[in-house]
Amino acid sequence: MAEKLAPEKRHSFIHNGEKVFEWDQTLEEVNMYINLPPNVHSKQFYCKIQSKHLELGIKGNPPYLNHELASPVKTDSSFWTLEDDIMHITLQKRDKGQTWASPILGQGQLDPHASDLEQKRLMLQRFQEENPGFDFSQAQFTGNCPDPRTFMGGIRTD
Repeated sequence: MAEKLAPEKRHSFIHNGEKVFEWDQTLEEVNMYINLPPNVHSKQFYCKIQSKHLELGIKGNPPYLNHELASPVKTDSSFWTLEDDIMHITLQKRDKGQTWASPILGQGQLDPHASDLEQKRLMLQRFQEENPGFDFSQAQFTGNCPDPRTFMGGIRTD
């Protein structure tokens, strides 16, 4: 049932008409997907994940991305992989349940409607996680959705 509450589609960050990256999020992670340029050997790519900063690119060239993250991440459980000409970066949220408007600070922010939809989806994920026998996939919120991090005492860590 939890897969019904997974991100339905990825968000795209477009700059000057070019897709820079796509991304989605769960309660615990933000995932970034970057299309790799052709004819570059996989060993030439690098990605440096710091608590509040992300840098990636091709070795020996200026970085493709070199930005502050929107929120802090757990570096020991964040990682990146290359598969099918896509760099997949998994950023482990330091604050589980926090709704990110974008992975990169000040870049490609979700509009208020999309941000509200993300918060509602994460709240339903939280309900599903805390109540595994129930199906929340058809549940809806009317009005403002509470913050999944703090609602009813916050997210359990046990």
